[in-house]
Amino acid sequence: MNKNLILAVPVLIAVVSCHETKSPFDRDVANYSVVDIEAPDLRGITDNGKEVLNLYRFAADEVDAIYWEQYFGDKQTLLDGIKDPVQKTFAEINYGPWDRTSGKSFVEGYSDRLPGAGFYPADMTKEEFNAWDNPDKNSPYTLIRRAADGSLETVWYHDAYKDHIDKIGNYLKAAADITIKPSVAAYLLSKAEALRTDNYYESSLAWLDMEDSKMDLVIGPNEVTDDQLMGIKRSYEAYVLLKNETHTKELMQYVSRIGEFQEDLPGDPAYKTFQPGAGSNIFSCDALYYAGKANAGVKVIALNLPFDSDVQRDRGTRTILLENIIHIKYNHIVGPTGRILLKPDDAEHLSADAFFWNIVFREVAHGLGVKETVNGKGSVEEALGSAALTLEEVKANAAGVLMVCNLQKHFDIHHLFTKEDALATFFASLVRSERFGEGTALGRANIIIYNYLKEAGAFKRNASGQYDLDYKNMEAALSGLTALVLKTQATGDETFARQFEAQYSKLNSDYDADRLNLGLEKIPADIRFNFK
Repeated sequence: MNKNLILAVPVLIAVVSCHETKSPFDRDVANYSVVDIEAPDLRGITDNGKEVLNLYRFAADEVDAIYWEQYFGDKQTLLDGIKDPVQKTFAEINYGPWDRTSGKSFVEGYSDRLPGAGFYPADMTKEEFNAWDNPDKNSPYTLIRRAADGSLETVWYHDAYKDHIDKIGNYLKAAADITIKPSVAAYLLSKAEALRTDNYYESSLAWLDMEDSKMDLVIGPNEVTDDQLMGIKRSYEAYVLLKNETHTKELMQYVSRIGEFQEDLPGDPAYKTFQPGAGSNIFSCDALYYAGKANAGVKVIALNLPFDSDVQRDRGTRTILLENIIHIKYNHIVGPTGRILLKPDDAEHLSADAFFWNIVFREVAHGLGVKETVNGKGSVEEALGSAALTLEEVKANAAGVLMVCNLQKHFDIHHLFTKEDALATFFASLVRSERFGEGTALGRANIIIYNYLKEAGAFKRNASGQYDLDYKNMEAALSGLTALVLKTQATGDETFARQFEAQYSKLNSDYDADRLNLGLEKIPADIRFNFK
């Protein structure tokens, strides 16, 4: 079988209908190809199970409404004020008037995106926040607002979004009443209570215990990447998922080796001491529905949750591979990018299997390294502040592909693809991901890795715009970068983290040329969904 093509999955890339008048936002919207997520194959799912899926989607829609309020404000006011239908579509893709790749406003009357999005008062500084004596301010689940007298105050998420939370709770309780799986009922009831109280520890344990269901619902405030001011506040999102049980069994063989993967990471052993709990698992799923942060801008293709370090220590994490979305992104973006931008002999190493396994271990890497600093500075997030977001993405991407290379050495997956396949496919994905821009932690992380690899001689870019890869230098550079990030996280060296990010996160002329070449070939930057 051609290793550059994944077998067909039940999704289609839709052709966007043309409109008679040109809009200045045509190219921006075209950068997100429309993907039809077809109705899933529900053979083997009971009628009760199908109704549970419907309730999951209703709950996800309420999360979507919360996220609009949380990130931007009044959705309808924004959309009603935009007359250009293409510009309105672009606002819906970005969940606001700001281009997520740059943070720049594209709607008249709105200034550029603030680092703190909608989590903090627009006029609040880091200095004011740090000087404020309020224990609730550091909770991931509080909004910071101005009181009537101008002072700061906290508002708990469950109070700010009470009407939506109540509706979500009702949907989850109704699903718990009709499911035939006790583990599912326990999770849904626990999650409903967690959303009502903003205490998520028990519901996270219940979610990890829910291993016998064909369906999954990831819901709640999870990601902190929108908070680029303090790196604390979490955004609401939801995923409705259908588990591929055969592929999940294949992946679960690697769970028992988490400790081995930790030891294989480069650098000082003191900087990779975290031991995830024994309850970690890996699921392979098809995504049926995205909502909230999950659906905004660039779509993720894998998850590693929960982020709570206490849960990770006590029980572990769940890595979820979103197989249908991984397939789409490889076939329509990553593979074509590599065939355009890599020299022919390097393009021969592009591999759909390698892309899948690179994603698997990128997510596994999120659960490795350290969670607490080794010198008494508290958690990595507390010590590094908003700089923690970008460094964590650098670590996961670099360490993930290193682990795949190590598996090649251990002969676990050498029959599927070679180490050169893994590195060439990683680089193609890296270059296309630079198009996410400097406006997000993920975009900055990809730019940092690209510039670091360039400095290390991992590739050369010829006059035609194609890359010639040096696999030995690339692997060595990724090892050095991983060790550097692990040290920075473990020591909580915020000064170095910010200097490092400032030095390496600058776009250059290569980026502009690559973006032009990919644009001429009509390779999208990412996708958007049309849910059936």
